[in-house]
Amino acid sequence: MDQHILLTGATGMLGKELIKSLLETGYKVSILSRKSVSIPDVKVFLWDVDKREIDKHCMEGVDTIIHLAGENLAKEKWTEERKKVIIDSRVGSAGLLFDTLSAGVNQVKNFISAAAVGYYGNRGDEILTEESPAGNDFMAECCIQWELAADRFKKLDLRVVKIRTGVVLSKDDGALPQMSVPIKSFVGAPLGTGKQWVPWIHHGDMTQIYLHALKDDFMQGTYNACAPFPVTNKTFTKALAKELHRPVWPFSVPKLVMKTILGEMSAVVLNSTNTSAQKLLSTGFIFSYTQLEDALSNIYGS
Repeated sequence: MDQHILLTGATGMLGKELIKSLLETGYKVSILSRKSVSIPDVKVFLWDVDKREIDKHCMEGVDTIIHLAGENLAKEKWTEERKKVIIDSRVGSAGLLFDTLSAGVNQVKNFISAAAVGYYGNRGDEILTEESPAGNDFMAECCIQWELAADRFKKLDLRVVKIRTGVVLSKDDGALPQMSVPIKSFVGAPLGTGKQWVPWIHHGDMTQIYLHALKDDFMQGTYNACAPFPVTNKTFTKALAKELHRPVWPFSVPKLVMKTILGEMSAVVLNSTNTSAQKLLSTGFIFSYTQLEDALSNIYGS
C-alpha cells in the first residue's frame, strides 16, 4: 500500500483508531495538529485554523485527505459564541485546507469529510435517507455549512465523500461514558418522551466505514454512518442498564428538565433521527455490529 493519507482531528477518539487501522493496513499517514505531538510512524505537521496558518509541506505526496477536525458539540452550553466556535472549527478548517490545495501543485485525489446526522434535525419517526431535506435547528445549520465546505473540493476535481455520523459508541470516549453515568449511579431513566430514535454505531464499524470509503473509488456524496437498526432512547437506556447490571426508573426525565439543564444543547439527546443505512450497505459495506445489545456487550467485554 503506497497511498499517503493526511488526517485532521487525529487526537479525537475516531482519529486515534483510524491512525492505527491505516498504519496496520499499510497506508502512509501524516496528520495536522495544533500542537507538536509524537506518534510512532506518523509525520506531524502544525496548523492554526484561527490564525489561518498551516505548514504547506503537509500536502506533499498526499493522495487523500480525511477531515475529522471539529469542536465537540456537547462540550459546553451553546451560547452564541460557542455556536460560532463549533461552526468555524469545521468550516474554517476545511476552508484552510481548500486554500492550501488551491495555492500549490499536489496529487490529492480524494477528500473524505466527517459530517453528522444532526443535518436532519428533529424528525420523529420519519425514515431518513441521504436524500431527505435538512432540518432547521442549530445542528442542522452547522451540518449544512459543514457539508458545503466539503463540497467546495469538487471544484478541484476531487472525489468528495461526506460521512454523516451518528452516536458513536465507545467505552472511554464520545457519548457513551456520559450516558452511562446516571445509570451507574442508579438514577438511569429515558430522556424526554423516550420515543426519539438514536442513530447509534459501534466505534469499530465507524473506523471501518472510513477505510471502506478510502478504498472504494465509486463512493461519493453523503452516507449515513449508523447501524442498520436504530433504537429509541427508551430501548437504548434499558439495553445499557442491562449491560451495566443496573435498574432503570419507570419514568422519563421530562423534556423541560433537559432543556433547563442543557439549554438548546438538549437537542443532542432529544432530537429523533431515524436514519437509514441502506445507501452504505449498497456499496458492499458489512457491519460487524447490527444489534445494539451485541455492540454494548463487545464494548463492555461481557
